[in-house]
Amino acid sequence: MAKKKEWREGEMILTFGLTKIDIPNTTALMEEWLDVSNPKFDSREEGNFEYLTQKFYKVSTWSEEDLKMKFISPILELGLVMEDPNFVSFFDKKLEAKVNGYNLSVKADFVIAKGLLDYMIRPFFHFQEYKPGKNPTGDPMAQLLEAFLIGQANNDDDKPLYGCEVVGASWRFITMEKHTYCVSKTFDSTDKEDLLKIIAILRKFREILETKLL
Repeated sequence: MAKKKEWREGEMILTFGLTKIDIPNTTALMEEWLDVSNPKFDSREEGNFEYLTQKFYKVSTWSEEDLKMKFISPILELGLVMEDPNFVSFFDKKLEAKVNGYNLSVKADFVIAKGLLDYMIRPFFHFQEYKPGKNPTGDPMAQLLEAFLIGQANNDDDKPLYGCEVVGASWRFITMEKHTYCVSKTFDSTDKEDLLKIIAILRKFREILETKLL
């Protein structure tokens, strides 16, 4: 069996004719997404948030899997994007499509999609994680771009796609409109104020999902 090609971000840009918009530049779509106020928590959520802040000092020591299960998953829970009657979420979901003659295949760390039970119909949000120094596996931005291109091919519409790249404690949000992707500034998930923003941005995505994408 042929070994799966490991793409790099620059190679993806050149091969598929992509345009990258990075800070200090942005797009209207990204501005809308990041326009948030700090979230309002109920008593249970407040307790879960405070528990997360007590883990800040451990983040740099964890493996990718530990980081995902002990820190990222609770953040996604507080972001209200894990599961709902209107959408489904998947961890470690394999995505495949043929794009411009290339067979693309990637395992997305987390996907939010229209679907039922274990069946995915239409993906809207892709999440890739990478833990430097702890068995690193590939280029997370390239993997995210692969997931976006696969999603566009399978969805076969002009609706934008949303995503997030996590490298250790650093989170960056990404939007994809046709062949243009926009990357946000970096948020530090071990900073209390930044973590509140991350959760608020995830909640804003849910609002966008329910009002504009589904």
